[in-house]
Amino acid sequence: MLDERVFRSEDLPVADRFDVWHDLMSSTHAPMDLTSEFAADFRATLRLVDLGGITLWPAAFPQLTFHRTPFRIRQSDPETVNLSLVVRGDAVTSWPDRPQRPLGTGEFHMNVSSEAMTVSGLGPWIEMIGVEVPRTSLSLPWDRVRDVIGRDLPGRTGVGALVAQFLTQVTAHTGDYRQAEAPRLGRVLADLVSAQFAQVLDAEDGLPPETRTRALTLEVMAFIRRHLADTDLTPSSIAAARHISRSHLHRLFQAQGTTVAAYIREQRLEGARRELADTARDPVPVHAIAARWGFKDHATFTRSFRAAYGVTPRDFRHAALPGPR
Repeated sequence: MLDERVFRSEDLPVADRFDVWHDLMSSTHAPMDLTSEFAADFRATLRLVDLGGITLWPAAFPQLTFHRTPFRIRQSDPETVNLSLVVRGDAVTSWPDRPQRPLGTGEFHMNVSSEAMTVSGLGPWIEMIGVEVPRTSLSLPWDRVRDVIGRDLPGRTGVGALVAQFLTQVTAHTGDYRQAEAPRLGRVLADLVSAQFAQVLDAEDGLPPETRTRALTLEVMAFIRRHLADTDLTPSSIAAARHISRSHLHRLFQAQGTTVAAYIREQRLEGARRELADTARDPVPVHAIAARWGFKDHATFTRSFRAAYGVTPRDFRHAALPGPR
């Protein structure tokens, strides 16, 4: 399991909650001032997940305003990037020399610790996933990183969608990863954030080749997962959709120790397995599940499922049912 610390304000005396939250936020990002109309009885949660020097912090809180002031910058500047995904609620970000920018669900806020800013979570309840990335972990020059401040950073399209998916997946399933994997996950996230910023700046060519390759691999994998139901999903169709050659596509997967066809098959089988194991849903015929996950015929699905999991799909579903069998 990944190294994780959990803060719940309800575990503290009411009088201490806001002060402890303030100190925790200042140590997570950089020294800042906080104000809230709910400070007298502040109710919030925060998790800190370490990815080898990069910190994820999913948090939930009521109306709250973060102030990173010039005084606080002089006090301490760790030269980090804060990127926060709004999962629920709305906010407004402002800087001394840039236009105010509203934020809604599915959008990112970005700032660097060297810049003064104010972020106001409008409430009534805000959920965010924050990430703190050291300057040295990014693949763009610092002055170019700072050029991203104030730009639109959508979380549903482009590389931003991959960053949002990564943050959501890792923070929701920290128990699925070993702590030894944390540095690798941190490198992947740093590459994705670098690629996201480069895309916003139209500066992808300035990224190191290895960063571009890792980001492209993740984009292709995400494309495959979105199109698993397409029975005509092939290396040719994937390469055409991503505007790369088939040989380039195959090299991407060879570097991951697999093949395009194997990755498609594994993802389809895993999707079908999850659906077969979901006993809370109304039962769907096995052949319909197979079709939904892109298998052209029931026999191929059954044969592939047995090879992967050692049982037939029907027997797997039967074993997952509660109660006596």
